[in-house]
Amino acid sequence: MTLCEDETLTDINDGLRLIQKKDGLTFGSDAYLLAAYVRRQSRARAVDLGSGTGVIPLLLLSREKAASVDAVEVQPDFAALIDRNAELNGFTDRLRAVEADVRELTPDRLGGTADIVVSNPPYMKVCGKSNESERKNIARHELCGGIGDFCGAAYRLLKHGGLFYVVWRPDRLCDLMDSLRAARLEPKRMTFVHARADLPPCLVLCEAKKGASAGMYVTPPLILYETGTVYTAALTKIYETGEFDEPYQRP
Repeated sequence: MTLCEDETLTDINDGLRLIQKKDGLTFGSDAYLLAAYVRRQSRARAVDLGSGTGVIPLLLLSREKAASVDAVEVQPDFAALIDRNAELNGFTDRLRAVEADVRELTPDRLGGTADIVVSNPPYMKVCGKSNESERKNIARHELCGGIGDFCGAAYRLLKHGGLFYVVWRPDRLCDLMDSLRAARLEPKRMTFVHARADLPPCLVLCEAKKGASAGMYVTPPLILYETGTVYTAALTKIYETGEFDEPYQRP
């Protein structure tokens, strides 16, 4: 595998290898936890909105959580990178990069509706000039669509009864809930993620269902670290299995 000067090659979970851009967002715990939060549907068709390097689709496919994934990415160089990462990991027949803006995305563009939509969307509002690289700026800030646009795209792409999985910032939780309801996606399961038990949540994971009735299960919180860099038993099990087990599943 030949790398460009601005790229790195990293071994990640599940025996996967990932080409990343040095000035782009790198693989982190938010993407890993989101992939683990997705329920296994081995025959499902999935879509990842704002896919970046394609790491979430790679994790879903390696764990047989979906049969195929369309990885939607607005940045052309990252769309090309997704195809390279698919080839590198042997998923060219199951992972397809789609260069598109989520605000304009329709099922026709993808050849039909999906059973699962997943997204690790930009968390930050646009406010002033950023000192980050353009790649990071687009990945982190709502330059190419806000959370309402991502929820709207998920609704359009999902079959009735399909599931939308998203990771988000707790301080903007109201924006997420408003956007899900506005898009007619009903929140059904939510987990707050804390770095330590004595700290406020740093992430929130949510599962929403198209066409569902009201009623959400808020799971016990997921605590990442006991002390320092020592994982909790719950996080260790997630890293070992790639799954959220009881009591993190909806009753």
